[in-house]
Amino acid sequence: MKRFRFISSILFVLLVFSVPSKGQSDTASMLVLSENEFLNLVRLYHPVVKQADFSVQRAAAALTGARAGFDPLLTTSFEKKKFGGDVYYSYYQPELKIPTWYGIEVYAGLEEISGTRVTSEATLGQTSYLGISVPLLKDLVVDKRRAILKQAKIYQQQNLATRNLLINDLLYESIGAYWNWVKEYQVYKILDKTIALSEARLRFTSIEYQQGNRPAIDTVEALAQLQQFLLLRNEAFMKFQNAGTELSNFLWLENDIPYKLPVAAIPDTLWEKSTQTVMIPAMDELLSVALSNHPKLKTFSYKLDWLRVEQQLKFQEMLPKLDAKANLLNKGYNVFKNVNTNFLENNYKFGIDFSMPLRLSQGRGGFRETKFKVAETSMERNQAQRDIETKITVYYNETYTLRQQVSLMEQALVNYQRLLSGELARFEIGESSLFIVNTRENKVLELQQKLQETKTKFYKSLAALQWASGQLK
Repeated sequence: MKRFRFISSILFVLLVFSVPSKGQSDTASMLVLSENEFLNLVRLYHPVVKQADFSVQRAAAALTGARAGFDPLLTTSFEKKKFGGDVYYSYYQPELKIPTWYGIEVYAGLEEISGTRVTSEATLGQTSYLGISVPLLKDLVVDKRRAILKQAKIYQQQNLATRNLLINDLLYESIGAYWNWVKEYQVYKILDKTIALSEARLRFTSIEYQQGNRPAIDTVEALAQLQQFLLLRNEAFMKFQNAGTELSNFLWLENDIPYKLPVAAIPDTLWEKSTQTVMIPAMDELLSVALSNHPKLKTFSYKLDWLRVEQQLKFQEMLPKLDAKANLLNKGYNVFKNVNTNFLENNYKFGIDFSMPLRLSQGRGGFRETKFKVAETSMERNQAQRDIETKITVYYNETYTLRQQVSLMEQALVNYQRLLSGELARFEIGESSLFIVNTRENKVLELQQKLQETKTKFYKSLAALQWASGQLK
Protein backbone atom coordinates (compact mmCIF):
# COMPACT_ATOMS: atom_id res chain seq x y z
CA MET A 1 0.00 0.00 0.00
CA LYS A 2 2.82 2.40 0.85
CA ARG A 3 4.49 1.60 -2.47
CA PHE A 4 1.26 2.33 -4.39
CA ARG A 5 0.83 5.64 -2.49
CA PHE A 6 4.39 6.66 -3.35
CA ILE A 7 3.94 5.85 -7.08
CA SER A 8 0.65 7.76 -7.21
CA SER A 9 2.23 10.83 -5.63
CA ILE A 10 5.11 10.77 -8.13
CA LEU A 11 2.67 10.52 -11.06
CA PHE A 12 0.69 13.44 -9.71
CA VAL A 13 3.77 15.68 -9.35
CA LEU A 14 5.05 14.81 -12.83
CA LEU A 15 1.64 15.41 -14.33
CA VAL A 16 1.17 18.85 -12.79
CA PHE A 17 4.50 20.08 -14.14
CA SER A 18 4.22 18.45 -17.58
CA VAL A 19 0.72 19.53 -18.64
CA PRO A 20 0.87 22.22 -21.38
CA SER A 21 -0.35 25.70 -20.58
CA LYS A 22 -4.13 25.99 -20.82
CA GLY A 23 -5.83 28.03 -23.52
CA GLN A 24 -4.11 30.86 -25.26
CA SER A 25 -1.24 32.29 -23.35
CA ASP A 26 -1.93 35.92 -24.12
CA THR A 27 -5.05 37.06 -25.93
CA ALA A 28 -3.51 40.44 -26.71
CA SER A 29 -0.75 38.75 -28.72
CA MET A 30 -3.21 36.82 -30.87
CA LEU A 31 -4.17 37.73 -34.42
CA VAL A 32 -7.97 37.79 -34.51
CA LEU A 33 -9.38 37.08 -37.96
CA SER A 34 -13.09 37.70 -38.53
CA GLU A 35 -15.13 36.24 -41.36
CA ASN A 36 -15.56 39.62 -43.09
CA GLU A 37 -11.84 40.41 -42.87
CA PHE A 38 -11.00 37.00 -44.27
CA LEU A 39 -13.43 37.34 -47.19
CA ASN A 40 -12.14 40.83 -47.97
CA LEU A 41 -8.62 39.41 -48.28
CA VAL A 42 -9.91 36.69 -50.60
CA ARG A 43 -11.68 39.28 -52.77
CA LEU A 44 -8.60 41.47 -52.98
CA TYR A 45 -5.77 39.11 -53.76
CA HIS A 46 -6.96 35.61 -54.65
CA PRO A 47 -5.71 34.54 -58.12
CA VAL A 48 -9.17 33.36 -59.19
CA VAL A 49 -10.55 36.85 -58.60
CA LYS A 50 -7.68 38.41 -60.52
CA GLN A 51 -8.12 35.99 -63.42
CA ALA A 52 -11.82 36.80 -63.50
CA ASP A 53 -10.97 40.51 -63.61
CA PHE A 54 -8.59 39.86 -66.50
CA SER A 55 -11.40 38.18 -68.45
CA VAL A 56 -13.57 41.26 -68.01
CA GLN A 57 -10.73 43.52 -69.13
CA ARG A 58 -10.08 41.23 -72.09
CA ALA A 59 -13.74 41.52 -73.10
CA ALA A 60 -13.48 45.31 -72.86
CA ALA A 61 -10.46 45.19 -75.19
CA ALA A 62 -12.46 43.01 -77.63
CA LEU A 63 -15.26 45.58 -77.56
CA THR A 64 -12.79 48.31 -78.46
CA GLY A 65 -11.62 46.19 -81.38
CA ALA A 66 -15.22 45.60 -82.51
CA ARG A 67 -15.79 49.36 -82.72
CA ALA A 68 -13.13 49.48 -85.43
CA GLY A 69 -15.79 48.55 -87.96
CA PHE A 70 -17.31 52.00 -87.49
CA ASP A 71 -14.08 53.98 -87.54
CA PRO A 72 -13.81 56.54 -90.38
CA LEU A 73 -11.35 55.31 -93.00
CA LEU A 74 -9.00 57.60 -94.87
CA THR A 75 -7.30 56.13 -97.95
CA THR A 76 -5.02 57.67 -100.54
CA SER A 77 -3.64 56.20 -103.73
CA PHE A 78 -1.08 57.74 -106.07
CA GLU A 79 0.22 56.20 -109.26
CA LYS A 80 2.23 57.78 -112.11
CA LYS A 81 3.81 56.44 -115.28
CA LYS A 82 6.29 58.36 -117.42
CA PHE A 83 8.01 56.74 -120.40
CA GLY A 84 10.01 58.16 -123.31
CA GLY A 85 9.49 61.67 -122.10
CA ASP A 86 5.69 61.31 -122.09
CA VAL A 87 3.49 61.21 -119.01
CA TYR A 88 1.25 58.26 -119.68
CA TYR A 89 -0.92 58.82 -116.61
CA SER A 90 -0.89 60.32 -113.15
CA TYR A 91 -3.58 59.33 -110.64
CA TYR A 92 -4.02 60.96 -107.24
CA GLN A 93 -7.15 59.81 -105.35
CA PRO A 94 -7.63 60.51 -101.60
CA GLU A 95 -10.95 59.36 -100.08
CA LEU A 96 -12.69 59.54 -96.67
CA LYS A 97 -15.30 56.88 -95.88
CA ILE A 98 -17.61 57.14 -92.86
CA PRO A 99 -19.68 54.05 -91.94
CA THR A 100 -22.89 54.56 -89.94
CA TRP A 101 -24.88 52.28 -87.64
CA TYR A 102 -27.69 51.56 -90.08
CA GLY A 103 -25.43 50.15 -92.78
CA ILE A 104 -25.29 53.40 -94.72
CA GLU A 105 -21.85 54.57 -95.78
CA VAL A 106 -21.03 58.19 -96.57
CA TYR A 107 -17.87 58.88 -98.49
CA ALA A 108 -16.14 61.85 -100.07
CA GLY A 109 -13.04 62.11 -102.19
CA LEU A 110 -10.89 64.01 -104.64
CA GLU A 111 -9.38 63.02 -107.96
CA GLU A 112 -6.53 64.60 -109.85
CA ILE A 113 -5.89 62.82 -113.13
CA SER A 114 -3.51 63.80 -115.95
CA GLY A 115 -1.63 62.12 -118.80
CA THR A 116 -1.94 61.16 -122.45
CA ARG A 117 -3.02 57.57 -121.96
CA VAL A 118 -5.49 57.53 -119.07
CA THR A 119 -8.49 55.18 -119.08
CA SER A 120 -11.45 56.32 -121.14
CA GLU A 121 -13.86 56.63 -118.19
CA ALA A 122 -11.46 58.81 -116.22
CA THR A 123 -12.03 62.55 -115.99
CA LEU A 124 -8.95 64.65 -116.62
CA GLY A 125 -8.11 67.43 -114.24
CA GLN A 126 -9.33 67.99 -110.69
CA THR A 127 -12.70 66.64 -109.59
CA SER A 128 -14.45 66.03 -106.29
CA TYR A 129 -17.34 63.82 -105.20
CA LEU A 130 -19.63 63.18 -102.25
CA GLY A 131 -21.51 59.89 -102.19
CA ILE A 132 -23.71 57.56 -100.20
CA SER A 133 -24.21 53.77 -100.27
CA VAL A 134 -27.47 52.30 -98.92
CA PRO A 135 -28.37 48.58 -98.49
CA LEU A 136 -32.01 48.07 -99.49
CA LEU A 137 -32.51 44.37 -98.66
CA LYS A 138 -29.64 42.32 -97.23
CA ASP A 139 -27.74 44.04 -94.39
CA LEU A 140 -30.52 46.61 -93.93
CA VAL A 141 -31.58 45.41 -90.45
CA VAL A 142 -28.22 44.04 -89.34
CA ASP A 143 -24.92 43.36 -91.02
CA LYS A 144 -21.72 41.64 -89.94
CA ARG A 145 -20.18 44.86 -88.70
CA ARG A 146 -23.13 45.69 -86.46
CA ALA A 147 -23.48 42.07 -85.34
CA ILE A 148 -19.83 41.93 -84.22
CA LEU A 149 -20.25 45.09 -82.16
CA LYS A 150 -23.48 43.88 -80.57
CA GLN A 151 -21.93 40.53 -79.72
CA ALA A 152 -18.85 42.21 -78.28
CA LYS A 153 -21.06 44.23 -75.92
CA ILE A 154 -22.93 41.07 -74.93
CA TYR A 155 -19.62 39.23 -74.47
CA GLN A 156 -18.44 41.93 -72.09
CA GLN A 157 -21.59 41.60 -69.96
CA GLN A 158 -21.35 37.81 -70.09
CA ASN A 159 -17.76 37.90 -68.83
CA LEU A 160 -18.83 40.15 -65.99
CA ALA A 161 -21.54 37.63 -65.04
CA THR A 162 -19.00 34.79 -65.32
CA ARG A 163 -16.67 36.74 -63.04
CA ASN A 164 -19.42 37.09 -60.43
CA LEU A 165 -20.20 33.38 -60.76
CA LEU A 166 -16.57 32.42 -60.14
CA ILE A 167 -16.36 34.73 -57.13
CA ASN A 168 -19.65 33.35 -55.80
CA ASP A 169 -18.23 29.81 -55.92
CA LEU A 170 -14.85 30.87 -54.52
CA LEU A 171 -16.34 32.70 -51.53
CA TYR A 172 -18.64 29.79 -50.75
CA GLU A 173 -15.65 27.44 -50.66
CA SER A 174 -13.71 29.97 -48.59
CA ILE A 175 -16.52 30.35 -46.04
CA GLY A 176 -16.67 26.59 -45.61
CA ALA A 177 -12.95 26.48 -44.83
CA TYR A 178 -13.28 29.42 -42.43
CA TRP A 179 -16.09 27.90 -40.36
CA ASN A 180 -14.30 24.56 -40.25
CA TRP A 181 -11.29 26.42 -38.82
CA VAL A 182 -13.56 28.12 -36.27
CA LYS A 183 -15.08 24.79 -35.24
CA GLU A 184 -11.71 23.16 -34.65
CA TYR A 185 -10.63 26.13 -32.54
CA GLN A 186 -13.79 25.97 -30.43
CA VAL A 187 -13.32 22.24 -29.84
CA TYR A 188 -9.73 22.90 -28.78
CA LYS A 189 -10.89 25.60 -26.36
CA ILE A 190 -13.51 23.30 -24.86
CA LEU A 191 -10.95 20.59 -24.25
CA ASP A 192 -8.56 23.16 -22.78
CA LYS A 193 -11.18 24.18 -20.21
CA THR A 194 -12.10 20.57 -19.56
CA ILE A 195 -8.47 19.71 -18.84
CA ALA A 196 -8.26 22.56 -16.32
CA LEU A 197 -11.24 21.15 -14.43
CA SER A 198 -9.85 17.62 -14.68
CA GLU A 199 -6.51 18.76 -13.25
CA ALA A 200 -8.25 20.39 -10.32
CA ARG A 201 -10.23 17.18 -9.72
CA LEU A 202 -7.03 15.10 -9.80
CA ARG A 203 -5.43 17.39 -7.22
CA PHE A 204 -8.52 17.19 -5.03
CA THR A 205 -8.67 13.38 -5.33
CA SER A 206 -4.95 13.00 -4.52
CA ILE A 207 -5.29 15.18 -1.44
CA GLU A 208 -8.35 13.23 -0.34
CA TYR A 209 -6.46 9.98 -0.89
CA GLN A 210 -3.46 11.18 1.14
CA GLN A 211 -5.81 12.12 3.94
CA GLY A 212 -7.37 8.67 3.83
CA ASN A 213 -10.77 9.84 2.60
CA ARG A 214 -10.54 8.25 -0.89
CA PRO A 215 -9.32 4.92 -2.17
CA ALA A 216 -6.13 4.85 -4.23
CA ILE A 217 -8.01 3.67 -7.30
CA ASP A 218 -9.77 7.06 -7.46
CA THR A 219 -6.46 8.81 -8.18
CA VAL A 220 -5.77 6.35 -11.01
CA GLU A 221 -9.25 6.92 -12.45
CA ALA A 222 -8.87 10.71 -12.24
CA LEU A 223 -5.46 10.46 -13.88
CA ALA A 224 -6.80 8.23 -16.68
CA GLN A 225 -9.61 10.71 -17.33
CA LEU A 226 -7.14 13.58 -17.54
CA GLN A 227 -4.85 11.62 -19.84
CA GLN A 228 -7.77 10.90 -22.13
CA PHE A 229 -8.56 14.63 -22.31
CA LEU A 230 -4.91 15.42 -22.99
CA LEU A 231 -4.93 13.05 -25.95
CA LEU A 232 -8.14 14.60 -27.25
CA ARG A 233 -6.70 18.10 -26.88
CA ASN A 234 -3.55 17.15 -28.78
CA GLU A 235 -5.69 15.75 -31.57
CA ALA A 236 -7.91 18.86 -31.51
CA PHE A 237 -4.88 21.14 -31.71
CA MET A 238 -3.58 19.16 -34.70
CA LYS A 239 -6.95 19.50 -36.44
CA PHE A 240 -7.01 23.23 -35.66
CA GLN A 241 -3.55 23.68 -37.16
CA ASN A 242 -4.48 21.66 -40.24
CA ALA A 243 -7.67 23.68 -40.65
CA GLY A 244 -5.57 26.84 -40.51
CA THR A 245 -3.29 25.42 -43.20
CA GLU A 246 -6.29 24.71 -45.41
CA LEU A 247 -7.55 28.22 -44.73
CA SER A 248 -4.20 29.59 -45.88
CA ASN A 249 -4.93 28.24 -49.36
CA PHE A 250 -7.34 31.15 -49.82
CA LEU A 251 -4.99 33.83 -48.49
CA TRP A 252 -2.69 35.73 -50.82
CA LEU A 253 -0.72 38.96 -50.73
CA GLU A 254 -0.07 41.48 -53.46
CA ASN A 255 2.09 40.36 -56.40
CA ASP A 256 0.58 36.85 -56.19
CA ILE A 257 2.51 35.87 -53.06
CA PRO A 258 0.86 33.05 -51.04
CA TYR A 259 0.28 33.87 -47.36
CA LYS A 260 0.44 31.35 -44.53
CA LEU A 261 -1.85 31.97 -41.60
CA PRO A 262 0.23 32.53 -38.43
CA VAL A 263 0.01 29.95 -35.67
CA ALA A 264 -1.19 32.68 -33.29
CA ALA A 265 -4.23 33.47 -35.46
CA ILE A 266 -7.64 32.77 -33.93
CA PRO A 267 -11.21 33.50 -35.02
CA ASP A 268 -13.28 36.28 -33.48
CA THR A 269 -15.92 35.75 -30.80
CA LEU A 270 -18.96 36.39 -33.04
CA TRP A 271 -19.24 32.62 -33.24
CA GLU A 272 -20.37 32.52 -29.62
CA LYS A 273 -23.47 34.65 -30.17
CA SER A 274 -26.83 32.93 -30.30
CA THR A 275 -27.86 31.61 -33.69
CA GLN A 276 -31.40 32.74 -32.91
CA THR A 277 -30.35 36.35 -33.56
CA VAL A 278 -29.02 35.58 -37.05
CA MET A 279 -31.35 36.87 -39.74
CA ILE A 280 -32.42 34.36 -42.39
CA PRO A 281 -33.81 35.99 -45.55
CA ALA A 282 -37.33 35.11 -46.62
CA MET A 283 -37.74 32.35 -49.18
CA ASP A 284 -39.67 34.54 -51.65
CA GLU A 285 -37.00 37.23 -51.47
CA LEU A 286 -34.22 34.73 -52.13
CA LEU A 287 -36.02 33.22 -55.10
CA SER A 288 -36.79 36.65 -56.54
CA VAL A 289 -33.19 37.81 -56.24
CA ALA A 290 -31.86 34.56 -57.68
CA LEU A 291 -34.15 34.56 -60.71
CA SER A 292 -33.33 38.15 -61.58
CA ASN A 293 -29.66 38.46 -60.62
CA HIS A 294 -28.07 35.03 -60.31
CA PRO A 295 -24.83 35.20 -62.34
CA LYS A 296 -25.31 31.70 -63.75
CA LEU A 297 -28.72 32.57 -65.17
CA LYS A 298 -27.29 35.81 -66.51
CA THR A 299 -24.59 33.96 -68.40
CA PHE A 300 -27.28 31.90 -70.12
CA SER A 301 -29.32 35.02 -70.87
CA TYR A 302 -26.33 36.75 -72.44
CA LYS A 303 -25.52 33.63 -74.43
CA LEU A 304 -29.09 33.64 -75.76
CA ASP A 305 -28.76 37.32 -76.70
CA TRP A 306 -25.52 36.54 -78.53
CA LEU A 307 -27.16 33.68 -80.42
CA ARG A 308 -30.16 35.80 -81.37
CA VAL A 309 -27.86 38.37 -82.93
CA GLU A 310 -26.17 35.54 -84.81
CA GLN A 311 -29.61 34.30 -85.88
CA GLN A 312 -30.51 37.73 -87.26
CA LEU A 313 -27.26 37.80 -89.19
CA LYS A 314 -27.88 34.34 -90.65
CA PHE A 315 -31.35 35.41 -91.72
CA GLN A 316 -29.86 38.32 -93.64
CA GLU A 317 -27.84 35.84 -95.67
CA MET A 318 -31.09 34.49 -97.12
CA LEU A 319 -32.05 37.90 -98.52
CA PRO A 320 -30.98 39.18 -101.94
CA LYS A 321 -28.27 41.80 -101.93
CA LEU A 322 -29.50 45.12 -103.33
CA ASP A 323 -27.28 48.15 -102.72
CA ALA A 324 -27.81 51.63 -104.18
CA LYS A 325 -24.97 54.13 -104.61
CA ALA A 326 -25.23 57.80 -105.55
CA ASN A 327 -22.44 60.38 -105.98
CA LEU A 328 -22.53 64.14 -106.30
CA LEU A 329 -19.76 65.21 -108.70
CA ASN A 330 -18.15 68.53 -109.49
CA LYS A 331 -15.08 70.03 -111.10
CA GLY A 332 -12.31 71.21 -108.87
CA TYR A 333 -11.94 70.49 -105.18
CA ASN A 334 -15.24 72.10 -104.13
CA VAL A 335 -17.95 69.52 -104.63
CA PHE A 336 -20.71 71.94 -103.65
CA LYS A 337 -19.82 74.58 -106.24
CA ASN A 338 -22.79 75.32 -108.54
CA VAL A 339 -24.67 72.44 -106.92
CA ASN A 340 -28.05 74.11 -107.43
CA THR A 341 -27.66 74.42 -111.20
CA ASN A 342 -25.85 71.20 -112.09
CA PHE A 343 -27.00 68.55 -109.61
CA LEU A 344 -29.31 65.91 -111.12
CA GLU A 345 -28.68 67.36 -114.58
CA ASN A 346 -25.33 65.96 -115.54
CA ASN A 347 -22.95 66.02 -112.51
CA TYR A 348 -23.81 62.79 -110.75
CA LYS A 349 -23.04 59.08 -110.62
CA PHE A 350 -25.63 56.44 -109.72
CA GLY A 351 -25.59 52.65 -109.59
CA ILE A 352 -27.27 49.54 -108.18
CA ASP A 353 -25.67 46.22 -107.22
CA PHE A 354 -27.87 43.10 -107.09
CA SER A 355 -26.98 39.50 -106.29
CA MET A 356 -28.84 36.48 -104.92
CA PRO A 357 -27.80 32.86 -104.38
CA LEU A 358 -30.41 30.70 -106.07
CA ARG A 359 -30.55 27.87 -103.49
CA LEU A 360 -29.79 29.93 -100.34
CA SER A 361 -28.02 26.89 -98.89
CA GLN A 362 -25.60 28.80 -96.68
CA GLY A 363 -28.25 31.11 -95.28
CA ARG A 364 -30.82 28.39 -94.62
CA GLY A 365 -28.28 26.05 -93.05
CA GLY A 366 -26.76 28.72 -90.80
CA PHE A 367 -30.17 30.00 -89.71
CA ARG A 368 -31.45 26.54 -88.78
CA GLU A 369 -28.23 25.70 -86.91
CA THR A 370 -28.45 28.87 -84.85
CA LYS A 371 -32.13 28.24 -84.19
CA PHE A 372 -31.30 24.86 -82.66
CA LYS A 373 -28.54 26.44 -80.55
CA VAL A 374 -31.04 28.96 -79.19
CA ALA A 375 -33.47 26.16 -78.27
CA GLU A 376 -30.70 24.12 -76.62
CA THR A 377 -29.44 27.07 -74.59
CA SER A 378 -33.00 27.93 -73.49
CA MET A 379 -33.45 24.39 -72.15
CA GLU A 380 -30.12 24.60 -70.33
CA ARG A 381 -31.17 27.88 -68.76
CA ASN A 382 -34.52 26.42 -67.65
CA GLN A 383 -32.74 23.44 -66.08
CA ALA A 384 -30.24 25.72 -64.32
CA GLN A 385 -33.12 27.82 -62.99
CA ARG A 386 -34.86 24.71 -61.66
CA ASP A 387 -31.64 23.56 -59.97
CA ILE A 388 -31.19 26.95 -58.33
CA GLU A 389 -34.76 26.99 -57.02
CA THR A 390 -34.31 23.47 -55.63
CA LYS A 391 -31.02 24.32 -53.91
CA ILE A 392 -32.48 27.44 -52.32
CA THR A 393 -35.44 25.45 -50.98
CA VAL A 394 -33.21 22.66 -49.61
CA TYR A 395 -30.72 25.00 -47.92
CA TYR A 396 -33.54 27.18 -46.58
CA ASN A 397 -35.17 24.19 -44.86
CA GLU A 398 -31.79 22.95 -43.67
CA THR A 399 -30.84 26.31 -42.18
CA TYR A 400 -34.04 26.61 -40.16
CA THR A 401 -33.78 23.01 -38.97
CA LEU A 402 -30.16 23.44 -37.89
CA ARG A 403 -31.00 26.60 -35.97
CA GLN A 404 -33.69 24.68 -34.08
CA GLN A 405 -31.23 21.86 -33.39
CA VAL A 406 -28.67 24.32 -32.05
CA SER A 407 -31.28 25.78 -29.70
CA LEU A 408 -32.31 22.33 -28.42
CA MET A 409 -28.68 21.30 -27.91
CA GLU A 410 -27.93 24.48 -25.99
CA GLN A 411 -30.86 23.78 -23.67
CA ALA A 412 -29.80 20.15 -23.26
CA LEU A 413 -26.23 21.23 -22.54
CA VAL A 414 -27.41 23.49 -19.73
CA ASN A 415 -29.22 20.53 -18.13
CA TYR A 416 -26.25 18.20 -18.55
CA GLN A 417 -23.97 20.81 -16.97
CA ARG A 418 -26.39 21.06 -14.05
CA LEU A 419 -26.25 17.29 -13.65
CA LEU A 420 -22.46 17.43 -13.70
CA SER A 421 -22.34 20.24 -11.15
CA GLY A 422 -24.69 18.35 -8.87
CA GLU A 423 -22.69 15.16 -9.21
CA LEU A 424 -19.46 17.05 -8.45
CA ALA A 425 -21.04 18.50 -5.30
CA ARG A 426 -22.09 15.01 -4.21
CA PHE A 427 -18.62 13.67 -5.02
CA GLU A 428 -16.92 16.31 -2.88
CA ILE A 429 -19.00 15.35 0.13
CA GLY A 430 -18.44 11.64 -0.51
CA GLU A 431 -21.95 10.70 -1.71
CA SER A 432 -20.96 9.89 -5.34
CA SER A 433 -18.22 8.04 -7.14
CA LEU A 434 -15.62 9.37 -9.55
CA PHE A 435 -16.92 6.95 -12.19
CA ILE A 436 -20.31 8.68 -12.25
CA VAL A 437 -18.66 12.12 -12.32
CA ASN A 438 -16.49 11.08 -15.26
CA THR A 439 -19.52 9.67 -17.08
CA ARG A 440 -21.38 12.96 -16.61
CA GLU A 441 -18.33 14.91 -17.72
CA ASN A 442 -17.87 12.79 -20.84
CA LYS A 443 -21.49 13.34 -21.75
CA VAL A 444 -21.11 17.10 -21.37
CA LEU A 445 -17.95 17.07 -23.48
CA GLU A 446 -19.62 14.97 -26.18
CA LEU A 447 -22.60 17.33 -26.33
CA GLN A 448 -20.34 20.40 -26.43
CA GLN A 449 -18.46 18.99 -29.42
CA LYS A 450 -21.71 18.01 -31.12
CA LEU A 451 -23.01 21.53 -30.55
CA GLN A 452 -19.97 23.04 -32.24
CA GLU A 453 -20.41 20.75 -35.23
CA THR A 454 -24.08 21.68 -35.53
CA LYS A 455 -23.35 25.40 -35.28
CA THR A 456 -20.74 24.98 -37.98
CA LYS A 457 -23.29 23.25 -40.19
CA PHE A 458 -25.71 26.12 -39.53
CA TYR A 459 -23.28 28.83 -40.62
CA LYS A 460 -22.20 26.78 -43.63
CA SER A 461 -25.84 26.24 -44.56
CA LEU A 462 -26.49 29.97 -44.20
CA ALA A 463 -23.59 30.65 -46.56
CA ALA A 464 -24.90 27.96 -48.93
CA LEU A 465 -28.24 29.78 -48.99
CA GLN A 466 -26.51 32.96 -50.13
CA TRP A 467 -24.40 30.99 -52.59
CA ALA A 468 -27.41 29.22 -54.11
CA SER A 469 -29.11 32.59 -54.67
CA GLY A 470 -25.91 34.01 -56.21
CA GLN A 471 -25.36 36.74 -53.60
CA LEU A 472 -21.76 36.02 -52.58
CA LYS A 473 -19.79 38.74 -54.35
